[in-house]
Amino acid sequence: MKITGLQFNPTIGDISGNTVKISEAYQRAVADGVDLVVTTELALLGYPPRDLLEREDLLAQQDIALAQLAAGAGVVPLLVGIAERNTSPTGNALYNAVAVLRDGEMLPQTARKQLLPTYDVFDERRHFEPGTSEPFVFDVNGQRIGVLLCEDIWNGIEEAGGRHRYDHDPVRALAGRADVLIVLNASPYFWGKGALRKELVAAVAKRANAPVVYINQTGGNDELVFDGRSFAVNAKGEVIAAAPAFAETTLPVELGGAEELNSSIARKLVSPNTVYPDDKDNLEDLREALVLGIRDYVAKVGGFPGGVLLGLSGGIDSALVATLAAEALGPENVKAVSMPSGYSSQGSKDDAAELAKNLGIEMLTIPIEAAYAAFGTMLFPAIGWEAPLEVTEENVQSRIRGVTLMAISNREKRLVLGTGNKSEFAMGYATLYGDMAAGLLVIADLPKTLVYRLAKHYNREREIIPHAILTKAPSAELRPNQKDTDSLPPYDVLDPLLHDYIEERMGPDALIAKGHDKKLVAKVVRAVDGMEFKRRQAAPGLKVTAKAFGGGRRLPIAAKVRT
Repeated sequence: MKITGLQFNPTIGDISGNTVKISEAYQRAVADGVDLVVTTELALLGYPPRDLLEREDLLAQQDIALAQLAAGAGVVPLLVGIAERNTSPTGNALYNAVAVLRDGEMLPQTARKQLLPTYDVFDERRHFEPGTSEPFVFDVNGQRIGVLLCEDIWNGIEEAGGRHRYDHDPVRALAGRADVLIVLNASPYFWGKGALRKELVAAVAKRANAPVVYINQTGGNDELVFDGRSFAVNAKGEVIAAAPAFAETTLPVELGGAEELNSSIARKLVSPNTVYPDDKDNLEDLREALVLGIRDYVAKVGGFPGGVLLGLSGGIDSALVATLAAEALGPENVKAVSMPSGYSSQGSKDDAAELAKNLGIEMLTIPIEAAYAAFGTMLFPAIGWEAPLEVTEENVQSRIRGVTLMAISNREKRLVLGTGNKSEFAMGYATLYGDMAAGLLVIADLPKTLVYRLAKHYNREREIIPHAILTKAPSAELRPNQKDTDSLPPYDVLDPLLHDYIEERMGPDALIAKGHDKKLVAKVVRAVDGMEFKRRQAAPGLKVTAKAFGGGRRLPIAAKVRT
């Protein structure tokens, strides 16, 4: 049996465009002599459609597209991820389902997702009704094909305390009933998830005693990046075929029987460079995720023919964002703006200019001293305006820069890229309506220490980011001789603490027990919790860790929690 998985990049809501992609890929696969073609979860609508699922007109468009695909399907079955209407008078209005199309029609039975995630960035119970626990199996050339969707295979992982998230295990229900398992996915990326999926699917294959073909969506949709990385394992859990990450492609898999896969095909498809390296040491993986996230956000949001725009300060954060943007969009589509004040060092101005030259991007220089002086003249009678500088005067500088970028954005139809990192957003070391003024936050999920690591990774072959940017002490340069450490702990101390608090969800007592300084724990927890109101107003930020700020971390603003 030959199976082709379509690892494609859907645009949410673009049902006609997604349908064309699926139809053309299906016809190519059939011409290659395959026996089964598989798309991804909710392939026609794109994932995650969120409240677009409440639009009856879109559901009607999906029905029409599904009928068109069915009419074009021949003897080779096509599995398509769809939002299926629930005809029962009770429950949610839709199922997250898979339609089987062949011989010009859609089979009356569908595979319905049984386990609906409602954690982190997922909220599927908002719209979908769980499918029944009866396994879905259909026949292809005498082979029994079992079909599951994404979360259906995740209940085999024990959480803390031996707890399982669900009381039903779809994999166990299919064991012994299927010769091959097909899993359609829209599984978002985070750094390290590739290796986690490999372990999970290997365990599924062993439990079911059957090969597993895992097909995943790729591309960026809002803050989520989907890495693709479709692959297949044999019944022993060994990877025998794999598609590259972050690319729209197909995954051909050839089965030599119910449990064996063609080893010569496997040798051609499996490469040490593309199949699940140790992700935490794979900075190239992280780079590709961010580049794809920028590229797809700009393309799919649309309305920015001028490209993108960012403030270039001469610091590490804006340097990395500019470098990522130039790679994602081409240097001709990136404009940088240096906006020096009287507190900007000559070194920072020179470093920004050198970086722009290295990247081949346009850079404007617009000093903000005149605007800053005007604000002082305007505000002095009302609130005072004099040395020593306080947070009011510092923030005005940042907000002047935000207004400047937005003016250029409006004039030139450019998307503003924010340059703040996760450490700063966690601690509130960012200015509302200033450096937070942006359409997309590129590195908002990268701790400062990881920003440095990725910047150095870019310089592995030649110096792109000037050495001085990598070695000087980080500073907002909003007052004389300012350093980040005036307000924040050293990043190599802060970032592990933030990781434990945000991503590991450890409380103050557990943080102290792990060895973090007691006073620092109290300060950091208080700051992170107190700055939730700022983060609620932030632009979308590309998610690359297991727990990012935004939709996957929903905390109240008006709360009083012991620290």
